[in-house]
Amino acid sequence: MSRTILIVDDDPHIRELLAFALAKAGMATHQAGDGEEGLAKALSLKPDLAILDINMPRMDGLEVCRRLRAQSELPVLFLSSRDDEIDRVLGLEMGADDYVVKPFSPREVVARVGAILKRVGARPAQSAPASVLERGLLHLDPEGWQTQWAGESVGLTAKEFQLLQILAATPSKVFSRDEIIDRLHGPGFAITDRTIDSHIRHIRQKFAVVGAEDVIETRAGIGYRIGACAGKAA
Repeated sequence: MSRTILIVDDDPHIRELLAFALAKAGMATHQAGDGEEGLAKALSLKPDLAILDINMPRMDGLEVCRRLRAQSELPVLFLSSRDDEIDRVLGLEMGADDYVVKPFSPREVVARVGAILKRVGARPAQSAPASVLERGLLHLDPEGWQTQWAGESVGLTAKEFQLLQILAATPSKVFSRDEIIDRLHGPGFAITDRTIDSHIRHIRQKFAVVGAEDVIETRAGIGYRIGACAGKAA
């Protein structure tokens, strides 16, 4: 079955260039010229992957990705005009699967799209609903993507929730940053350790608002594990 790719970019030349290259690779495409149209089409057409330009009118790619991640796990490839760490970290923190910096080779984009789709297709299917995880005052509901601390809701992004779920599912294990990257994105995905550290920092900040100081424990030189979740710093 042909895969369907949604291309969201305000430059019609780029859209046509990518549509042509993806069609040659056997993929069907839809196009959108701004963020609002792209979000609407992503939710209505349900493509297999979305290519999002970061800098767009009426809603930038980061906001489109943020809203998509609140409702789906649609794979996202970012197009960025700035080759810097800020765009990369921001995009991946919001749940993007990869990025390509402009100017790019259409062949490279097709290769990245194929790699993402292969990685997503290789994820093992769950035969049963994921169990609710509880540790101390922490409550994680994977089916409903709900996070609570002492009964109070804590708003996490999809990647933050998944990271916390990985730690909570094996409370005795200390996970290295590389292990966390492999669990979140699949083996061979190239992002920096700083991205994981940034995820951890944001999780801690959000739990601090509800009085949680021991959600995640740092083991110097090794990595991270779930904390005691008793409400006080260890």
